[in-house]
Amino acid sequence: MSAGILHTFTVYRGWAKYLVVSARLPDGQVVRREVEDHGRAVAVLPYDPERKVAMLVRQFRAPVLMAAGHPELLEAIAGMLEHGSAEACARREAEEEAGLRLRTLEPLGSMWTSPGGSTERMDLYLAAYSEADRVGDGGGVAAEHEQVTIVEMALGELAGMADRGEISDMKTFALLQALRLRRPDLFQPPAAEAGT
Repeated sequence: MSAGILHTFTVYRGWAKYLVVSARLPDGQVVRREVEDHGRAVAVLPYDPERKVAMLVRQFRAPVLMAAGHPELLEAIAGMLEHGSAEACARREAEEEAGLRLRTLEPLGSMWTSPGGSTERMDLYLAAYSEADRVGDGGGVAAEHEQVTIVEMALGELAGMADRGEISDMKTFALLQALRLRRPDLFQPPAAEAGT
């Protein structure tokens, strides 16, 4: 017998939908599950290979405030994929949030962010940039009350934060670790520091 969705009931519809789903498991049992459904998303970690820095953002996240008491979260640039391609969305979010025009995007894959309770899949990207790619002030979309603060941080400092468990956003941690694996040269101290 194959698994399948038998019935879906919408409990709430707003920015996201909250559903109660009846599903048949592979062994034939029927179970009930609650599902949050808001669609796909993208996240991108822009990094400057010359200056060995990354551009992140800090913004208000109600669930983080509610659960941990922290009013803001340091994270990679991200947004909901409402229309168009994931690449176009990543570029748009980078320009809106950080005033950064991205050229080449390096895709890492499309990943489930919380498969036990959400339908969200997030396309992850790395993107090299330079100071010349700063084309605006960023800050997010005022009409959406985003109030984004741009944070440019040394890659070595970010790696240290990751190693100490100080990066609490999963997408940011995954993007940073992928960059560390793909470009370890960006995390080496300058030659003068290495000898001391």
